Amino acid sequence: MTSLGISQWTCARGQGGTSKELALQFDGEPEFGDHKLLILPALFDEANKMRRQTMLLMRELSAAGLASALPDLPGMNESLAPLSDQSLSQWRDDAATTADQLGATHVLAIRGGALIAPATLHGWHYAPASGARLLRNMLRSRILAAKEAGRAETTAQLGEMGRNDGIELAGWRFGAEMFGELQHAEPAISDQHTVIEQADLGGAGLWLRAEAGEDIAQAKALAALITNALMPQ
Repeated sequence: MTSLGISQWTCARGQGGTSKELALQFDGEPEFGDHKLLILPALFDEANKMRRQTMLLMRELSAAGLASALPDLPGMNESLAPLSDQSLSQWRDDAATTADQLGATHVLAIRGGALIAPATLHGWHYAPASGARLLRNMLRSRILAAKEAGRAETTAQLGEMGRNDGIELAGWRFGAEMFGELQHAEPAISDQHTVIEQADLGGAGLWLRAEAGEDIAQAKALAALITNALMPQ
């Protein structure tokens, strides 16, 4: 039976401080041994569109017997930390920290989650996206919204603003450090990682929809790819 729990993990902050963040965890079954999948979710605007699908995936993994954990990153989801204070480099450290604290043996990075996946942890990258692509989509949305409001904004102007002072995009407040890192960030794919393309699951990516959604067939297909690879022979 699928069992859901909420736990905490401790991340390091500046000047020797720490903070507590939440993590959702689903139980597994003994046939998978100590295997546990760390899920690094889609980021920012895509996180909103993929949240229901990510939970559906975790339920499918648990039903198949594989445990999983979905941590909040500082500044995301239920975190009380301001996103404007975060950086990709700190998130990479946080991802490695939470993997260790939650006992993860493998990682699944979804879309922008691939920008921070631990290189040493075996696993999968689902439709990995560059930081520039994530920014481009959010910048386009802001420019269109400004045009409808009678204002003229350009990508170049917004890029300069983001790099110098930070910027708000799609309801997310980015600090200058995070914005600058995203412009050049590429998925952290190593020899330990297998890339899963959207075509491997069928249908279109849910991050392309205007609103949040879910697709049980895609969730089952992704869960099967992962559990079949980890199932003891």
